[in-house]
Formats: sequence, structure tokens, C-alpha cells
Amino acid sequence: MVDPSRPRKLAVLSALYFSQGLPFGFQATALPVLLRESGASLTAVGFAGALSLPWVAKALWAPLVDRFGWERFGRRRSWIVPLGVLLALTCLAAALVSPSGQLGPLLGLVFLMNLLAATQDIAVDGLAIDLLGRGELGLANAAQVVGYKAGMLTAGGLLVWASARIGWSGQFAAMAALVLLAVLAALALREPPASAALARERRSLAEVLKAVLGALREPGALWLVAFLGTYKLGEAMVDMMFKPFLVDAGFSRAQIGLWVGTYGMAASLAGSLAGGLLAQRIPLLAAVGITSALRSAAMAGEWYLAAAGHPTAEAVIAVTVAEHLFGGALTTAIFAFMMSRVRRSVGATHYTVLASVEVLGKSPATWVSGALAQRLGYAGLFALGTALSVAFLALLVPLRERKMAAT
Repeated sequence: MVDPSRPRKLAVLSALYFSQGLPFGFQATALPVLLRESGASLTAVGFAGALSLPWVAKALWAPLVDRFGWERFGRRRSWIVPLGVLLALTCLAAALVSPSGQLGPLLGLVFLMNLLAATQDIAVDGLAIDLLGRGELGLANAAQVVGYKAGMLTAGGLLVWASARIGWSGQFAAMAALVLLAVLAALALREPPASAALARERRSLAEVLKAVLGALREPGALWLVAFLGTYKLGEAMVDMMFKPFLVDAGFSRAQIGLWVGTYGMAASLAGSLAGGLLAQRIPLLAAVGITSALRSAAMAGEWYLAAAGHPTAEAVIAVTVAEHLFGGALTTAIFAFMMSRVRRSVGATHYTVLASVEVLGKSPATWVSGALAQRLGYAGLFALGTALSVAFLALLVPLRERKMAAT
């Protein structure tokens, strides 16, 4: 029987994830352009990526979110609401900063936005784990991924475009309003009471840490960590060098922006929805395996383009759409699987640790992708990335064996 409250839960979670995508969308898309137009060096533009450090390091303070909270108001909402209000106020503060003469304060405010959004994300993930049954994880993680990407698109694209009419201040005022709408949505959602057994595992920070460490020592847990830390290695190095490959192949910046930034993002959003529906209908691990295999096949298409030489526009569009479609589907499936494996008593911390492993696992591949491309060539690098993606599918076997043993 379908839970009648499911649409409301999914809508509220999607709104919250949407609001968290706003700061990172501005930083990832609009800020580099602003910095370059202001005369910043390419090194400085690249270093500005460190403003998103809270998203990588949030596991360090996640135990605080699990340990503390006001049960009468809602253990998760007591974090979500004030952090959302502070995020909205920070956006309003950015509206008062001149982008031409006050870059330092602006960068500080962007960092603060990321810190507030990343911390709120810990609580929202915990809320999702508290609210959702196993059969709802596919759709819920589709709401998570699509909501976050839509927030990025809004702040990094739509509001930047609209700033020609509403101005710099209007751009950030709109961000603040969207964040506050998500906070209001959270107020309409009732949290379930915690059981006595779950509450015992978070009576103190020591208990929270003990519970998380215990979860990471369970049979099969390290195989999960190994898969999360490696399944995107190949994809990360290929994605990083695919746009430079297209530049060197003679395509214009406008063409690449349209194909990758527009068609690719649309395909990624569609894939995220499809991955959620797939995870809703078949076992989660099977959804991960199918979408991983399809993602690897799409990456082989990128290798073919580089190996064949002189790719056509039609071939580039087809491969780009396929890679983003299946990559988006895999992201939703893997997040749903991660959520199914967390210990609910410390769900915010446990899930955040797993998510941090996923982010940290793909970062080194991005860093070395340029050096590898220079040594191996684009075709060699894309072949290596595809081979790694296929090879790490083998890590799904012990996860499957663990699931069979548990049943």
C-alpha cells in the first residue's frame, strides 16, 4: 500500500536539496566567470574551488548533528530551519556586496553559504533516512539528485541570466527567497519520534562515534567503502578531459556549452529520474549494477570518438547525452543503495561518511587526468577510464554475496 504522505515527503526533501544546490551552483558556474572578468589569474580561479571544502569535510562535524537536537520541535528540523534562515541571510548579505570592488568579502560569503548548506545537508539526509521506508529510497534519491542539480542550474544559469534585468542584488535576493520557501516547506513536515533503542545510540558524542564505527565494521561494510571510493575514478578522469578534447577537435566554445552544458545536463536530470524509477522497481544492488554497466558502455563511446579521430557533431551529441543519461541514473541508484545500508540511529553521520568517501574517491583522478592525457593521449586516457569503470564492477560481487548471506 502506497503511503499517502509520500508525495509531500518527496516534495519537501526535493525543495530542501534544491536550496542546498543554489550556493554551489553559483560558485561552480557564475563565480569563475566573475573572477576572470575581474582580472583574476587562472590559478586564482582554480583555487576558488576550495570554497566548496565544507562539502568534502562535513563528515567531521556530522556527529554533532546526530547527537544534538530539540526533540519537541523535531530533531532534524531544529538544524534545518535555523541553518536555512542563516543561509538566506547570507545570500542577502551577498546582495549588498559589490562584485567589482569587494571580491574578498564575496568569497567569504560564498564559503559561508557552502558551510551552512553542507551542514544543513547532513540534517536533511538524516531526515530522509528517518522518514523513508526501503521501498521509497529510489524515488527519494531521485528527488535528492534532481533537486540539487535544479538548484545548481537555477543559481548558476537562470539567475545569472536574469541578473541583466534584476541586477546583482536581485539575483541574491531571489536565492534568499527560494531558500526561505524551502524552510517553510520543512515546517510543514512532521518528524517521526525516535525509538528508545535508536535514542540510546546517540546519548553522547562518544555513543554516536561508537555506533558509526560499529556500522563500518559490519560484514560487507568495507566492500561498500571500497566500491564508493573507486566506482567513479574512470568517469572523473574522462569527464575532466572530454571538454579539452572537444576544443582540440575544433569545436567552438558555444557548441561545447550547448552540447555538454545544456543537452548533457538535461540528459543527466532525465537519467536521475530514470535511475530513481529503476531503483524503485528492482533490487537496489541490481539497479547499481545495471546503471554502472550502461555508464561504462557510454564511456567507451568517448574512447571511440578519440580513437577514430575527427568526430562529427552528431556523434559528439549522441555520446554526450548517453554518458550524462547513464551517469545520472547511476548517481541516483548508488545514493539510494548507500541510504539503504546506513544505521538509522546515526543515519546523518553514517550517510555523510559514505558520501564523503564517494567525493574523495574521485578527486585524485580529476587531479591527474591532465598529466595522464599528455602522456597517453586522449584515446589512451579514455580507454584507461573505461577499463577502470569496468574493472571496479567486480566489487559488486562481494556486496551481492553479503546481501544473500543476510537474507
